[in-house]
Amino acid sequence: MDPSSPGGPWFGAARLILNPVVDGLFYLAAKHEGRTWPHYGRFVRLERPHEVEYTWVSEGTQGVESIVALTFTPQGDETHVTLRHSGVPVDEMGRRHQDNWTWVLSMLAKRFVPR
Repeated sequence: MDPSSPGGPWFGAARLILNPVVDGLFYLAAKHEGRTWPHYGRFVRLERPHEVEYTWVSEGTQGVESIVALTFTPQGDETHVTLRHSGVPVDEMGRRHQDNWTWVLSMLAKRFVPR
C-alpha cells in the first residue's frame, strides 16, 4: 500500500489520492505512452497482510467497475502472490491489463529479491 515502494500498483503515479480502508477511494493518474491514464476505485476488502480487493475503473474497462483481488500466501521464507482482475472487457484495451499487471508483479518481485 506504500506509494513510495517500488513494485506496488501506486508507485510512480503522476498523481495519487489513496485512502486504503474499506469503502475508501483511490484516484491514480499513470503516465504511459505519452499520455495520462486516470484510474479510479474503492477498496472492498482489506485483510492485512493476506488479502486486498478493490474496484478498478479506467478507460481500459470502458468505464465499467472491474474487480482486482490480491492474495498473499506465505510459503516458507517467500510469499506467493495471486492477482485476479475480473470484469475486464474482452478487447485490446482489456487485454492490455494483463501486460500491465505482469509488469507490476515483476516490479514487486524485484523489490523483494534478496540482494
